Amino acid sequence: MNKVFIIGLPRTGTTSISVAMLDYGFKVAHTAYTQEAFHLADIVSDAPCFSDYQQLDKLFPGAKFVYLERDLSLWIPSMQMLINKMKTQLDPEAGIFNPVLKRSFIDTFKLTGTAEPDNAAHLEECYLQHKQQVLEYFAGRDDLICIDISHKDSLSELLGFLGVTYEGEPQFPHLNIGRKVACWKEHKHPNKVNANSAGPMHRKFFDYAAKR
Repeated sequence: MNKVFIIGLPRTGTTSISVAMLDYGFKVAHTAYTQEAFHLADIVSDAPCFSDYQQLDKLFPGAKFVYLERDLSLWIPSMQMLINKMKTQLDPEAGIFNPVLKRSFIDTFKLTGTAEPDNAAHLEECYLQHKQQVLEYFAGRDDLICIDISHKDSLSELLGFLGVTYEGEPQFPHLNIGRKVACWKEHKHPNKVNANSAGPMHRKFFDYAAKR
């Protein structure tokens, strides 16, 4: 099957959608930092998909893209919590997070320079700019769906977009609520793909990242 990339920003439901897709037979990577992880997974979400969707579109012709929306009044405080929890490890030099993850966050949320990354107005600007760029890039195409996972019919809409048959009224699980951020790690499933999977290229990422 063609790849599916979840390109909504963090705290828009990327974990919930990733866990839901596991039970429909998809191999899922919630974040992917190696070429092998991208090749093993049917669906990849979160970093670096939300920052690299244009490059992934070219690398994987025929892929489908899912943009996740969330009410800003809910997303901003959730993102403030996440940024404050992660900012030390996102430092370009001293942070211990994977370089691909750091680049995605730094680029998307403008974490360098004079901006205050947890400032509500700054985060709102980043969210709206990202959404505008996504919609402009995919304008006139039929390979993007926009959903809000809090809406009752959102999972049905997604399954229809992916051509998956289903019964009843499927609903997304609501995970990583409040200050929780580790539900993906805690969830056990044979279809999970390791973000750091090694293959013929070892743990190398795509070359486009080095040419930015």
